[in-house]
Amino acid sequence: MAVVNELIRTENDGTLSFGNYELETKSKVADFPHCGDSYKVKTFYEITKLERNGSFVYESVPGTAVNNFSATADEVSFTVEGKENAQITLELEEGSEYEAMINGEKVGKMSTNMGGKLVLSVEFGESPVAVKVVKA
Repeated sequence: MAVVNELIRTENDGTLSFGNYELETKSKVADFPHCGDSYKVKTFYEITKLERNGSFVYESVPGTAVNNFSATADEVSFTVEGKENAQITLELEEGSEYEAMINGEKVGKMSTNMGGKLVLSVEFGESPVAVKVVKA
């Protein structure tokens, strides 16, 4: 797995991959069509951000590369990598409880805030990290 040189792409399995934490300057792609929605990605070494139809979906500080991102009403899953450990914020259902798993290990139940945001910390090693968040 590596950075997404084209900044955002649709994979053969219908998921999205996006982000390039190796860029020195902020780059973006707007109006990327995927499954009837319009996506926008902004990425570089400091931050990676994804929006769908003008609404927040994903953000990492510092920047990351996300592969096979899939989001349904009850689950978000993806693999992620970066140069440094990252704080990831996801937009989910407001006032709901979720079970978070990192590399298959449960990290506990978490609740979204009034805005529907859920924040995770991810530590990077040699290989990409698998993240899965399921509505409890």
